[in-house]
Amino acid sequence: MKVQRSKGMRDLSPEEMQVFRGVEAICRRCFTEWGYREVRTPTIEYLHLFTSAGTLTPGRLGKVYSFLDWDGWSGERVVLRPDGTIPVARLYAESLRDRGLARLFYAANIFIFEESPERPRERWQCGVELIGAGSAVADAELVALSLEALKKLGLKDPEVRLSHAGLVRALLEKLGLSPEEQHRTFDRILDGDAGLLAEISKDSPGLGEAIRPLLGTKGRPPGFLRDQRDIIAREMPDLAPCLDDFLATVAVLDELGCACKIDIASGTGFEYYTGLIFQLYIGGEKVGGGGRYDALIPAMGGGDVPAAGFALYTDGLMKLVDAAAVAPAGAASVLVRLKSGVIKDAFMLGDVLREKGYTVALDMGGKSRGADWTIEVRGKTPAFVVTNKSGSRQDAPDVAGVIKILEGKGGR
Repeated sequence: MKVQRSKGMRDLSPEEMQVFRGVEAICRRCFTEWGYREVRTPTIEYLHLFTSAGTLTPGRLGKVYSFLDWDGWSGERVVLRPDGTIPVARLYAESLRDRGLARLFYAANIFIFEESPERPRERWQCGVELIGAGSAVADAELVALSLEALKKLGLKDPEVRLSHAGLVRALLEKLGLSPEEQHRTFDRILDGDAGLLAEISKDSPGLGEAIRPLLGTKGRPPGFLRDQRDIIAREMPDLAPCLDDFLATVAVLDELGCACKIDIASGTGFEYYTGLIFQLYIGGEKVGGGGRYDALIPAMGGGDVPAAGFALYTDGLMKLVDAAAVAPAGAASVLVRLKSGVIKDAFMLGDVLREKGYTVALDMGGKSRGADWTIEVRGKTPAFVVTNKSGSRQDAPDVAGVIKILEGKGGR
């Protein structure tokens, strides 16, 4: 019987792992340079963490991997984490709240059940959470940091699309929908139904003509919102606070030179968002996103603490980056060939060269990956024969002579 991997799961070859680690390393270095510190949360969390605070939309809750974690005759329902932010928020509320402002980041996998076997069920992401800051500058820092990471990954021309959860909720209230309908509609928008808001507003008497253009802002520059702000606030004063909050962040991003586009009716699958939502695209492919979630930590008993964050999607980035550019530079590789009677000498040579920073493998026969150097351990004069990639051979009387050759200081 042929053994296969689980549907929706992925193996990574050694070459792919080099790119994977390279993407992670660049993100980790970038986040650290901005003052963020790494955390790690469990792969398994209690299900109620994702339900009690209304943290995920029903659509996403329907895709979690859930099972009973037995404890004697009773058990608690747990899940493989479907999100990276919520566990970090729990960590903060549980253990870090006395520290005040916290800049945290993580590199983790999340699990989402997809019926199509072509869609991944395990996904990797590098995420950042800025907890304890609720200003427009804090929102702008996250957008700027995400763009910095993409730049260091060598990715050009990222597109930033902005929305605002508070503004969307306020618009839904003005459409005359019942609270249950508002909730359901908001969830559908966050689950990707971008045209729904415009569709249900067509015949709504509760919207003025100045409001309707908000629903079709996809791709518009931020100046549209500034131009319409006074008209919108005059017709619907209830929208003004959310609109002003949105515009405050846009103003900071403008000052920083971050080009953005407005897409009010867009979402990203997380019900916990309360303010700014931003999504990142490269060549039409979504590579990350985030937003403000000021109600999440209070709902977990962590106090009245504002927070925001974002995640970059490692799997998608791996397809877009230049593999050679992001893969960590490896040490020069050496293949040691040996025969009976010189095994101890070969192991000793390997130990010395590894101390010098070389990658050393013993030849076990069969097909080997090409090495930068091949060294034959002879057990007689000359003790070693060193061959480079081009086939040029040099003799070495001892290990010191081998090192001189490898360092380009010996022989021809």
